[in-house]
Amino acid sequence: MKVTVNRKAHFNAAHRLFNQNWSKEKNFEVFGKCSYPNYHGHNYELIVAVKGEVDPETGFVMNLDELRKIIEVEVEDYLDHKNLNVDIEEFKNINPSAENIVILVWNKIRAKLSKELELKVTLYETPRNFVEYAGE
Repeated sequence: MKVTVNRKAHFNAAHRLFNQNWSKEKNFEVFGKCSYPNYHGHNYELIVAVKGEVDPETGFVMNLDELRKIIEVEVEDYLDHKNLNVDIEEFKNINPSAENIVILVWNKIRAKLSKELELKVTLYETPRNFVEYAGE
């Protein structure tokens, strides 16, 4: 029987959505205010869900303190108070959209988890706009 454990976290970051091959007008048409050249910020919230078998010795799917440390190093320390377009190598050539951010976060956390554990990350860009990624 599998159980899912969840951990909430957050980070604040700035970004700009734009395609350098498009005109200013087309960028505004597609990305709206998010294309303004001086960037804008979000208070991102995320939920990291780890699913697996309960260890009979510990009663844990995984130690939540270990998950906290992984999220702190791989996500919060890496992305918090950064300009995603400028400071984050992965976004030098791709738009730091919520979709691309959640994939980056998932990949960074996935690399630190045991292979038998399943992972899903939900990223809230705003209280009403969020994306989910489970590696598919």
